[in-house]
Amino acid sequence: MNIFALIGFLLAGYSVIANDSVQTLGTWIASNRERFKWYTLWISASLVLAITLWYSWYTTGGDISFGRLSKIPFQEAKWYHALAPLALIALTRKGIPVSTSFLVLSAFASSFVLESMLMKSVVGYGVAAVAAFAIWFILSKFLNEKKDVKDSHKPYWRVAQWLTTGFLWYTWLAHDIANIAVYLPRVLSLGELGMIIGLFTAVLGYIFYERGGKIQQLLIDKQNTKYVRSATIIDLVYAFILLYFKEMNSIPMSTTWVFVGLLSGRELALRNAFKKNGEIRTVFPMVLKDFGKLLIGMLVSVAIVLGIHYFL
Repeated sequence: MNIFALIGFLLAGYSVIANDSVQTLGTWIASNRERFKWYTLWISASLVLAITLWYSWYTTGGDISFGRLSKIPFQEAKWYHALAPLALIALTRKGIPVSTSFLVLSAFASSFVLESMLMKSVVGYGVAAVAAFAIWFILSKFLNEKKDVKDSHKPYWRVAQWLTTGFLWYTWLAHDIANIAVYLPRVLSLGELGMIIGLFTAVLGYIFYERGGKIQQLLIDKQNTKYVRSATIIDLVYAFILLYFKEMNSIPMSTTWVFVGLLSGRELALRNAFKKNGEIRTVFPMVLKDFGKLLIGMLVSVAIVLGIHYFL
């Protein structure tokens, strides 16, 4: 592992978790930050992370990416491979929900693999948006998401949320850990696994201490995401969508696109259910704003790929 691979790995480890933690842990943080200390949530998330990485390492003979890098063979990192996570950090600090899969993996992937990733991600955005709209349109007939559950019911929903978040955290890691592992050899020793888990745990600690960082605002802007019942349903739907695409094939995809599509579909359904006289139109600027941020990340990714393949 040369110096560029080490720098790229450290930058990717921070940027991927910092940018994407809101997808899986954001609703959990938002609905529990007033009830639990940040380090209680951090320890719980770290345990799931450690178990997930060990499970992949143990069942695949040393690979922590769940086989997501089977079409991206290991290659010696160059200086420009560290530019992708560096750009991701800069965009994350501005609160832009960038696709880490595009930004990081595009520097290593062939144009064919990148095209497949893009197509799968666009399909994921559409499937998530349509599914979320249908699910929350139906749920709005039975549940009032404008109100939180009664205090007597909260303990049951809180247990369900913790279990659901653990399941979602596992499915997300199975997808996006490849964005960090791409800098590593495909087979790791037990000692290397331990050091990686330690590094990721430290990064998670910083993210929880910051309450999710600026990227958390993407989630807070949406309706009632801090309510424990709403957070649980969001996490459960998102987890099953990711599981579906995980089992589809080993091509990596942008979980960020899926997450933003889910939030957009949910927001459209709730505005349609709770607003009157065509006020649903007020949600479209928010949806377009989020989609525009995704396009910024995609354009940066394409620029990196073109720069590497045609100029470097």
